[in-house]
Amino acid sequence: MIRLSNIKIEVDNTPKESLYSYILKKYHLNKINKLTINKRSIDGRKSIVYYNYEIDLSIDNEKDFLKNHPEAKITPNEKYIYHQARWHDLPPIIVGSGPAGLFCAYTLLKGGIKPIIIERGENITDRINSVNNFWHNNILNPDSNVQFGCGGAGTFSDGKLNTLKSDKDFRQKEILKIFHQMGGDESITYDNKPHIGTDYLQTVIKNMCEELTQMGATFMFNTKLTNIKTENNIIKSIEINNSEWLDTNTLILAIGHSARDTFLLLHESGLNMENKPFAIGIRVEHPQELINNNQYKEYAKYLPPASYKLTYHTKDNRGVYSFCMCPGGYVVNASSEPNKLCINGMSNFNRESPNANSAIIVSINEKDYGQELFAGMRLQQKLESLTFNYANGLIPTQRYEDFLLNKKSTYFNSVKPVHKGNTAYANLKEILPSYISNNIEEAMEHFNTLIKGFNHPDTLLSCIEARTSSPIRINRDDNYESNIKGIYPCGEGSGYAGGIMTSAMDGMRIAESIIKKNSNS
Repeated sequence: MIRLSNIKIEVDNTPKESLYSYILKKYHLNKINKLTINKRSIDGRKSIVYYNYEIDLSIDNEKDFLKNHPEAKITPNEKYIYHQARWHDLPPIIVGSGPAGLFCAYTLLKGGIKPIIIERGENITDRINSVNNFWHNNILNPDSNVQFGCGGAGTFSDGKLNTLKSDKDFRQKEILKIFHQMGGDESITYDNKPHIGTDYLQTVIKNMCEELTQMGATFMFNTKLTNIKTENNIIKSIEINNSEWLDTNTLILAIGHSARDTFLLLHESGLNMENKPFAIGIRVEHPQELINNNQYKEYAKYLPPASYKLTYHTKDNRGVYSFCMCPGGYVVNASSEPNKLCINGMSNFNRESPNANSAIIVSINEKDYGQELFAGMRLQQKLESLTFNYANGLIPTQRYEDFLLNKKSTYFNSVKPVHKGNTAYANLKEILPSYISNNIEEAMEHFNTLIKGFNHPDTLLSCIEARTSSPIRINRDDNYESNIKGIYPCGEGSGYAGGIMTSAMDGMRIAESIIKKNSNS
């Protein structure tokens, strides 16, 4: 096949099939045997907005075409390669069934290794019911919620699948292909900023668990890691639910960034870990139409809901930036501990809600919370407790004008909250430390110079966004093992990833390391 890049077609409302017609005409072809979109992005840097394509073509007389078009090249082999292991040990145990755990399991299974996957939360169907019960009735299941359960925290998010990580081994391409095979829309395989949507993702997770089970994996839901046993600094067994021991010499910790009780357990068991920087802030809501018109102007009506990415360096030498931006999304109550409240953002695939929301977060470090291990985690918990107590478990929300005036909102005006979970009028400055609120205020004014209307008086702020990343890193060596041999810290919870895609990629790397250690070569 032949690869063609930098193919620009002006954005309008013509169907996808116009790409075929465009290529036929541009390159004077009689027919195309096959056309595959490899990449698609939106180029809005100039007055005219384009779709920019990279495509692969199968045509007759490809050699002649390559001679006549020096910009074309032979399509490279971008296939991820699975390797086989020679496995004679006890089954590896994966703790956690988020993207890191699931893709670690998938890669192990392709290598001939059948893992056991334990998950403190419920299967996806029961988990959805528990989450909806929490949003509608404020009844929290501490072990199965927006953070915990089959699919991990990303299941109730926008489902972004992009990453800035290098991908020379084509893990990302393989992950996107698998997500599509399991029910994700085809566009995730080629869009520059793919997003799967929480509605599609729930189906994908269900299908993936069924596929893994058919391949030989064993799932144990409602099953919590409660202890580990080692001998001579080597993992020997784990305890589950304070009642049963499972022998293993390979333990993968894909525990997620909110498994605070598990962090403490692992530290007491002798794993080396350290604090890591993270960020805390709020969710901001705007009309999606405002974002569309700023980003795309007159082309907005032809394009899907627009996103943005904003960064700012404040006078206090703080980084403030947007995070997990959800076009056409919902602010969700993402709590996982009793009497503590945290929020996140979520979008369905069609991004159909009237509001855009994004976290606006302030970078913090040990200067803010101290050098003692788990001090950052304690700060998260303290602020989540303050947030919960402020409005008795409801999401505190405030108009931006009132935020500037340091007064509690008493009404919402042109922007109404679009939330999963109930909302309460608030003054967020009574919750947030000044080093967070002051820097958010400064950044919001700057962001208005980039997106006109960003600091509109009716813009909504909600808090608290405290689970942006893990506050802890579990140390591992170049072979991905912790100081206790046979234990592999993995994914976002262990401090080595920051979202669905990077977590899945890290899970694959862990599996590759285990397979290499037990390979036939």
